Amino acid sequence: MDQNTIEEGKPLGIVAYITIIGVLIAFFMNQEKRNPFISFHVRQGLGLWILFMIMGYVVSYFNNWNITYSWWIFFSVLFIYGIIGAISGKMNKIPILGSVFQNLFKSIGQ
Repeated sequence: MDQNTIEEGKPLGIVAYITIIGVLIAFFMNQEKRNPFISFHVRQGLGLWILFMIMGYVVSYFNNWNITYSWWIFFSVLFIYGIIGAISGKMNKIPILGSVFQNLFKSIGQ
């Protein structure tokens, strides 16, 4: 992938991690002119947001501040890791889960 493609995709790559609405915005704006950099970050962001919601539902039943804080810190670190990767123009997979997200959502952006 050339540097021009990455530079064009950086703004939407970043948007893909900012709320679930950001994922949808990046996805639909990438439909006309497919950019693999944006598609990569849309898959990562979508996977993180879906996992965030599912895990949030599970964590809410524990009603324990220690578990809740751990959950927030865990996902904050993952989202920040993804945003930093998009800003720096790299296609770093999210630790542990990135490969799963890429395989699960491989039809997005192709």
